[in-house]
Amino acid sequence: MTKPLPTPDELADMAEEELAAACSLLWPEIVRITPWGDSFEGFAPSGRTVEVERRYLWAHEPAGAVVVEVEVRDASNRTGAEARAVLAPPA
Repeated sequence: MTKPLPTPDELADMAEEELAAACSLLWPEIVRITPWGDSFEGFAPSGRTVEVERRYLWAHEPAGAVVVEVEVRDASNRTGAEARAVLAPPA
């Protein structure tokens, strides 16, 4: 039986969920690992295999901020979704 294709909404939802997890680290942990990124295989709710990539990069503005980016890709169908957040250093 063929698994259904993940919908763009499903991939966007996964990207947002992974972004929330990526941003849940404490500020000292985020600073310690920036710049850094990784990727891993996961499963969409539809059961399809997807690749999840997470990146922590220094932001241009505001000074000292970190950009957190997440991309969820279904390479076999050439679809994907991205989510992004800018985390400012604590005041």
